[in-house]
Amino acid sequence: MTTHPADLIRPDVQALRAYHVPESTGLIKLDAMENPYPWPEALREDWLATLRDTAMNRYPDPHGEALQGALRQAMGIPAGQMLLLGNGSDELIQMLAMAVAQPGRKLLSLEPGFVMYRMIALFAGMNYIGVPLRADDFALDLDTTLTAIEQEQPALTFIAYPNNPTGNLFDAAAIERIIEASPGLVIVDEAYAPFTDRSFLPRLGDWPNLLVMRTVSKMGLAGLRLGYLAGPPDWLVEVDKVRLPYNINVLTQASASFALHHRTALDEQTNAIRAERGRLFDELRALDGLTCFPSDANFILVRTAAGRAGPIFQGIKDRGVLIKKLDGAHPTLSDCLRLTVGTPEENAALLGALRAALAER
Repeated sequence: MTTHPADLIRPDVQALRAYHVPESTGLIKLDAMENPYPWPEALREDWLATLRDTAMNRYPDPHGEALQGALRQAMGIPAGQMLLLGNGSDELIQMLAMAVAQPGRKLLSLEPGFVMYRMIALFAGMNYIGVPLRADDFALDLDTTLTAIEQEQPALTFIAYPNNPTGNLFDAAAIERIIEASPGLVIVDEAYAPFTDRSFLPRLGDWPNLLVMRTVSKMGLAGLRLGYLAGPPDWLVEVDKVRLPYNINVLTQASASFALHHRTALDEQTNAIRAERGRLFDELRALDGLTCFPSDANFILVRTAAGRAGPIFQGIKDRGVLIKKLDGAHPTLSDCLRLTVGTPEENAALLGALRAALAER
């Protein structure tokens, strides 16, 4: 008897499409919110010297104690709060879902938002609840959110701060109300923390159900795939039980520790991106046919005229620049494109390609 995938694979998984990463060879890559700057040459040489002493024949430190120490010092983790490391934020979301998942348990987040909240909820067998943001400005609708929390009683609530893919920061007082009203854990996802001055990290401990999740990807270390979760030990000790052994490899541990001890260079790059974000926003806002949404992240969301997102996306790509087309991803993102902030040269190329694409009919 021959067994086919349809006989074994869950129907809800069969209905999914795998996470798609577009081919970018030969293009200026402004679609994935990466830091566009390489490390300075001197810093790279010192990093390579560090890697020469890395024991590739041994399993990594299972908890990454040295790396945790570097993170505590560099990021100002409050005393008494525990750290949990993940292979990117995605693995941390997955660990949280696995730790709480039971029949009928729910995961809630705001939409449009980070797609992995919904996908991982499905992977873990949880019911997903998406609460819509306001359609005009993507602001958090507090009354709608509180009503959903009261009705759905979610075990996990994820709030991206700033939000992806819209780039805006939600009202901090509204988030406080959500934390206080939530029966389960509230995870404030601060993946874009390098590009804003607002954070809930210093407030860990103010509420027993608050966790803060971050990644080092956006500060120039996307290739390392390292995320970290901070919060009360009572919670993270339990979540740690579903973490796979040795999930942070030796090269990531050594490289991230090195980078955090040389954070000044990364901060200089972040400051350059923040400056370019302001300049790029002003240039985009001056173009006819676009609506630009303010951003506290390293990308800018724009809305084109109705039906123009696809042709403009293709026109920009044909001129050598890859951005993200969000039209079709969510009803409130109709006609929207997301532009990562690059170097001055990359942003100039983007603006030139965008102007040419806007002029086409």
